[in-house]
Amino acid sequence: MLDFNTIAPDTGKLLLAAVVGGAIGFEREAHGQAAGFRTYIIVGVGSCLMMLLSLHIEELYRQLSDQSTVRLDPGRIASYAIASMGFLGAGAIIKGKGSVRGLTTAAGLWVVTGIGLSIGAGQIAASLITTTIILLVLYFAHPLRALSHRRIYTVLTIQFLEMAAPLEKIKEIVLGYPSFSIQLINFEQDTPAKTITFRIRLFCDDVGEKYWPEIVKRLAELEQVTVIKWEESDVP
Repeated sequence: MLDFNTIAPDTGKLLLAAVVGGAIGFEREAHGQAAGFRTYIIVGVGSCLMMLLSLHIEELYRQLSDQSTVRLDPGRIASYAIASMGFLGAGAIIKGKGSVRGLTTAAGLWVVTGIGLSIGAGQIAASLITTTIILLVLYFAHPLRALSHRRIYTVLTIQFLEMAAPLEKIKEIVLGYPSFSIQLINFEQDTPAKTITFRIRLFCDDVGEKYWPEIVKRLAELEQVTVIKWEESDVP
């Protein structure tokens, strides 16, 4: 039976969950994330609905006495909503060899779930304060990352014909840039193809990224170079 005394408040909560979820999702979509505006709205509204269900399910069994075998836990549905968000969040994470992308989006989905549950429980002020903090972090904290230099791990692969493999010259070029450091050098000789390949594991800070094209250009000037490949590496 419809209770119009609860329909209006519940509708307001669902709409508010859609608004705050969409606001956070809009920022993620602006950064090219697959989980964006629509996904965040759905997560926010869905989690709010689950919280409302948790609160209203008690009304269905209110007439039962303490002798009944029915036991209700209003927080159980909400707890499962948070746990199940892990699967959706995992789908938003992309792991490369040297980096993990999508953690902010996954964390955003998780916190929007919590915001939706809080709105459903009537904690409007806390939900709006949380939304404001998250939006401030997403929009304004990103430039602060430039103040902290991070290490970037890469593998530089260079192949030469015949026996012309000036390793010392390669090291001189790479280490001529103070941001770079060599961790490991692997050597491979293909006798039938008459080639020699070096795989050099490097790390540099994010300032050193701008020197990659210059280093590649200088390496390409070495004699009998056939292949130059630079790719991200596993983080040790």
